[in-house]
Amino acid sequence: MAPDPTGTDRPDPAPAGPVPSADVATVELGDLRSDEPGRRGAAARAFGESLVATGFVKVAGAPIGADVLDAAYAAAREVFALSPAELSDCVRPELHGARGLVPFGREKAKDASVADLKEFWHVGPEGVGPANVWPAAVPAFRTAMTALHAELERTAELLLEALAEHLGLGRRHLADLVVGADSILRVLHYPAIDGPVPPGAVRSAAHEDINFITLLPAATDDGLQLCDRDGRWCRVDASPGEVVVDSGDQLSRLLNGRIPATTHRVVAPADPTVARYSMPFFCQPRPEVVLTVPPELLEPGEVVPPPITAGELHAERLQAIRAGSA
Repeated sequence: MAPDPTGTDRPDPAPAGPVPSADVATVELGDLRSDEPGRRGAAARAFGESLVATGFVKVAGAPIGADVLDAAYAAAREVFALSPAELSDCVRPELHGARGLVPFGREKAKDASVADLKEFWHVGPEGVGPANVWPAAVPAFRTAMTALHAELERTAELLLEALAEHLGLGRRHLADLVVGADSILRVLHYPAIDGPVPPGAVRSAAHEDINFITLLPAATDDGLQLCDRDGRWCRVDASPGEVVVDSGDQLSRLLNGRIPATTHRVVAPADPTVARYSMPFFCQPRPEVVLTVPPELLEPGEVVPPPITAGELHAERLQAIRAGSA
């Protein structure tokens, strides 16, 4: 079994030139939820195999209505159009980026020398972790993001059930680990680029996600790329209504690298003067969950890293990216 990938060995930048489309499978959520074992099993296999091969998979038919997503993006545009004065009480340094607004230029990817060209807002589940921070000037933001968070949380559990079936685990083995966890909806704004930027700065530098799985509803523009197993950058193209799913460090650690956390980034689109919005949902286990290979998956003589909890690994990664710090 491959050693646990921790993101310390970052691939070299790909040479300039056309960027190919990534060979990422698309599965139907209806097939993953089917009562027909053959149909459900085939879809779960395609879902798991795509994660193993690329770290990404696309899901069609997710129950995230266009009205829910449209309302969320409309509210996000309103919020990020507010003045710094109107947003000043939404920045909470004492929360270290766990909730509320993280202003432009505050986050760097692990090992990056310059900050990403983005700002974002973190929304968590009500009653878990710190209280959410809401902008008084845009009351629709709370309504829209709470609805979207709930839809993505339900979808994430369904997808973890499918992955567990693919791995030969009990259907709820993975999904039960995230029930009651502080999974985060990140409302991202990549402002229009209409002037010079710091050398080497991109919208989101090459990184691996910290969590179990990330769900990405359709963004407002392209720019998402993954680094394939040969070290090539490839576009992640998704159709309207599809949700892009990728695997993170916590899942990789739990499975001892069976599903690696794939390096990805967001680059400027063909027209960089257009702002980009996206809303990734970072689904993660409860902090006390120990990330170790389930006994039924262990191979004879398999070497596993020392035990670590999801909370410990999460804190370790946050230190590396300095989220929420100036």
